[in-house]
Amino acid sequence: MFAYYLDLALRSLKRSPGLTVLMVLTIAFGVGASMTAWSVFRAVSGDPIPWKSAQLFVPQIDMWGPQAQRGGGAPDAGPPDALDYGDAVALMRDHRAKLQSAMYPIGPSVVPADAARHPVTTSGHAVFGEFFPMVDVPFAYGAGWSAADDGQRAQVAVISARLNAKVFDGGNSVGKMLNVDGREYRVVGVIGDWNPQPVFYDIVNSGGFATEGEDLFLPFNTAIAANMSNQGNTNCIAVPKESGFEGLQHSNCIWIAYMVQLDTAAAAAEYRNYLDGFARVRHPDWAPNVRLRDLPDWLDYQHVVPSDTRVSLLIALGLLIVCLVNTAGLLLAKFLRRSSEIGVRRALGAPRAAIYAQFLTEGAIIGLAGGVVGLLLTGIGVVGVGLVLPREIASLAHLDMRLLLSTLVIAVIASVLAAAYPTFRVSRVQPAWQLKSN
Repeated sequence: MFAYYLDLALRSLKRSPGLTVLMVLTIAFGVGASMTAWSVFRAVSGDPIPWKSAQLFVPQIDMWGPQAQRGGGAPDAGPPDALDYGDAVALMRDHRAKLQSAMYPIGPSVVPADAARHPVTTSGHAVFGEFFPMVDVPFAYGAGWSAADDGQRAQVAVISARLNAKVFDGGNSVGKMLNVDGREYRVVGVIGDWNPQPVFYDIVNSGGFATEGEDLFLPFNTAIAANMSNQGNTNCIAVPKESGFEGLQHSNCIWIAYMVQLDTAAAAAEYRNYLDGFARVRHPDWAPNVRLRDLPDWLDYQHVVPSDTRVSLLIALGLLIVCLVNTAGLLLAKFLRRSSEIGVRRALGAPRAAIYAQFLTEGAIIGLAGGVVGLLLTGIGVVGVGLVLPREIASLAHLDMRLLLSTLVIAVIASVLAAAYPTFRVSRVQPAWQLKSN
């Protein structure tokens, strides 16, 4: 029977090609716009480490006091988003989490061993060795460094596959020496395919998203000893008493990100209590003001998903609804013109279910055709989002099989929904009235 209804639907669509094309394009534009917006929203709102995000936490400590002018000067403002050097080092020394790391962005130059090659400006982070297992960094060769390396300020480095290709022409470069700002570092690991978006381990300094992954990771203590300056944000409530990078370390300016791994709710509660005690000892002049947010809560708190993408998605969905309403109006007009045909079929014994099957099949065909055209429009939209969104966000949107299949399915469902009311109306046609009028 489906083949029969399909044949009837195709015959009907061929009888009014202009109207058919108009309905197909209406569905295509609505679906194309909504799926383009969805591809961007999906890219920026996804969990960057879903298998572990509930175990990763960001501690916040108020080292400025209740009178500090922040958050618009509100006296009850929450703790700063980052830590100063003193608190970060003290937290690492206490080591109350399963895994933990202080970190700050660096941007040194790497000088290839081949004198014919130009120095490479890199971006990366100074971290502790526990950073790599904590955020599940995948390694193509080698691994991260040890806790002993952290303590001894070892001259070791972990590099990306991209930097490995630029400096060592790819392959296993573990054990080779890397010249970073005039100092020699031994490569202990080469990272594989890893570029999490957003850059969840340091939202404060990264801003959330980056077009390219990071190329270089050095031990935190080693970078500090080498006076490797901070390339991220620095916020102060007073000018440091000493100048330069050393003065920044002795100040209460915030510039260090911090993350811990706590595997259970009990461990998180225990660490939260520890933070209270830590703040009470470190900053005895005011009541402890601390927070411990898991990664999903932290991303939401930092408003990582840009408001532009939310607004664009809502507008696109509104356009899809308008397109569905217009398609429903066109189908209603088209179906009602065939009232006499329906009346004859009903008089000959066709049940209402057969009328539903015939006209919903026609709506599904329109949706399928609209979906195919919508795929083309979605592709154009994904390529063109860079014209209206920042490059680091637009670059995350991409076409994949899931998006393509979703476009087709949504187009068919949307057109069937648009055909539902017109079909309901025509199924209620009274055969006697139509036969009498004819």
